[in-house]
Amino acid sequence: MTQTRLQGGCLCGAVRYTISGEVQRFYHCHCRRCRKATGTGHASNLLVTPESSLEWLAGEELLSRYKVPEAERFYNCFCSHCGGPLPRTVPELDGVLIPAGSLDDEPPVAPQARIFWESRAEWSCSGDDLPVYPEYP
Repeated sequence: MTQTRLQGGCLCGAVRYTISGEVQRFYHCHCRRCRKATGTGHASNLLVTPESSLEWLAGEELLSRYKVPEAERFYNCFCSHCGGPLPRTVPELDGVLIPAGSLDDEPPVAPQARIFWESRAEWSCSGDDLPVYPEYP
């Protein structure tokens, strides 16, 4: 895929990060958990590998996590000051899931698909040419 170096942070700017790695995918996820975690119709996330490529530049002590108790691996990482979503590691994939909106600049790749499409909210976006999948492709 695409080797890149990305920087980003939270809404208040207290937490900053950089990541240097390979972008594996960029999906819009429409599952119920992502909708609840973002408060929107979908989450837009990039998966970058390897997991070790994430470096916290500032505010690491402000990171908070919430793990959904019944979920095997879903958790949310955010700034404890402003609530802004932040990258979270995915050890099972040796990667980092990056909320696209936390990036300082445009992602180096365009979204590739919409996943968990069948569980989307009816009012959520549609009408583009991205492939849709009922779960993970």
